[in-house]
Amino acid sequence: MRLVLMGDLHYHEIDKTIPGLLEARTAFYHTLLGRFMEMDADLHVSLGDLTNFGSSLELQEVYELLRRKDRTFIHVLGNHDLYGQTRKEVLEITGQQRYHAINTDSAMLVFLDTAKEMDFTDWGGWIDEEQLQWFEGMVEASGTKPLLVFGHHPVYNTTAGSEKEKGSIHPGIDMWRILGRKKGVGVYFNGHTHVDSIVAQNNWTFVQLSSCLDQHGFRIVELAQEEIRISAVDLTDADILDHAPLLHQYMKHFKPNPDARGKDADREFNVPFLTGMRLH
Repeated sequence: MRLVLMGDLHYHEIDKTIPGLLEARTAFYHTLLGRFMEMDADLHVSLGDLTNFGSSLELQEVYELLRRKDRTFIHVLGNHDLYGQTRKEVLEITGQQRYHAINTDSAMLVFLDTAKEMDFTDWGGWIDEEQLQWFEGMVEASGTKPLLVFGHHPVYNTTAGSEKEKGSIHPGIDMWRILGRKKGVGVYFNGHTHVDSIVAQNNWTFVQLSSCLDQHGFRIVELAQEEIRISAVDLTDADILDHAPLLHQYMKHFKPNPDARGKDADREFNVPFLTGMRLH
């Protein structure tokens, strides 16, 4: 199994009267999303904040770009995706599920909804009790099979920035009560804090992706016979590099992060299966 993951994209509406801005946005996002969808994978996953405000126009335009290729695309909801509209309205436009699981012979994949709806003052993460109970059931159902979890917000005090206020799933939600029930290895993928970070705690590995607007690239996740291989892909297309500064200059609700790339150790990582475990 091979997955391609994308961090916070923040596709955004613009002021078309600003000289060159429409051309810059078109070149940047057409090229970046073209590269994303060209990559061969079983699933193409956005880890949330696919859009900057979640307006109908943003969602419709970015999905038009994503549908240029016939791929299985999964959009995990981020807080920015739910600023402009209700969760119900966003899901109707995108055709996505709020949260769900995919169970394969080689791994269990769980996609969470950690975003608050139309909350402009608290961009931190939250998971309601119903979803927590469902998630716990999925963890138990995964048995010793590798478990891959995808959410927008990190688990509190794991990856870089997750210890900050509003930087994670609310610390009052005891995620470790559920994660600790996992037999075998688990990997949790997230965005939100706009910095690459990989941290191993207990039998879990936490992999955080920065924003594509800062660190232009994606992550490849491959399930091999004895390990999960996580690697980084950097994009160096001129249409991406040359136009990002202008987008940064006129974007609302977004501030560039000069430390987005993290350290070398946050770029590549292999997660070995526990002793005696193999994929068949």
